[in-house]
Amino acid sequence: MPAKYEDRLLRVLRHIHDNPAGDLSLDALAEVAAMSRFHWHRVFHAMTGESCAEAVRRARMYRAAAALVQGDRPLRLIAGDVGYPSQQSFTRAFRAAYGLTPGAFRHRGVLVPPHCPASKGDHPMYPVETLDQPARRLAALPHRGAYIRIGETFDAVAAIFSARGLWPHAHEMIGVYYDDPAAVAEGDLRSKAGIVIDEEVTLAAPLEEVRLPAGRYAVMHYKGPYPGLEAAYKYLYGDWLAGTDEEPGDHPPIEIYLNDPRNIAPEDLLTDVCVPLRAEVVA
Repeated sequence: MPAKYEDRLLRVLRHIHDNPAGDLSLDALAEVAAMSRFHWHRVFHAMTGESCAEAVRRARMYRAAAALVQGDRPLRLIAGDVGYPSQQSFTRAFRAAYGLTPGAFRHRGVLVPPHCPASKGDHPMYPVETLDQPARRLAALPHRGAYIRIGETFDAVAAIFSARGLWPHAHEMIGVYYDDPAAVAEGDLRSKAGIVIDEEVTLAAPLEEVRLPAGRYAVMHYKGPYPGLEAAYKYLYGDWLAGTDEEPGDHPPIEIYLNDPRNIAPEDLLTDVCVPLRAEVVA
């Protein structure tokens, strides 16, 4: 992979290990990586095979394990040293990582690392192009929860378009995906289900206007059922993007649906997954 992605990965891992009690939130780690918060976790997860939260827990638990075996510092202080607000929450996390309470681990006196994640493995390959995309104006509804159920929200958007006679002004159907499912609880995932609409159309509630910027995008051409998109994203972020000198832009990925799941077999569904890229490649 180009050195800049490797350097970012190592910089973030060093920061995690050097600051176990610090702010290790997704936004904070994206800032350390100098990458848009919309894309950093997808890159990290695809490249390492674990989420940022898993990497943080593993680093904190190993630091705590070393403190337990190599000294007699009280448990409540060790808990604070590795970012846990109470001894109880620390004990739960430590038991989950090691299968022992901190006290039992100290008594055993053998320092071992916590469970390591499986390697990321090989991702199926998909065709990717770098293409210029036009600015788009969406008439959209927000969707909260599992991405696989966003079809329900698209149905609501379509019903509103039919009721208001907006179809003559409609173009592509597009989903905007703000969160990485590997980092955010399913019930908290945020997305928008929208249809590209002409500029002259006035939008009224509950429809919201969403502006998608023009510019260069990495466009992955995916064919197949929507549940398979998870593996496609891992290839796009973990293999294709990490193997280039491209820099993701500060806007979430979008999916452009090129045919209708209501009358197309799942294996024939066509989706363009588009990740915005910076206009100038950062060295």
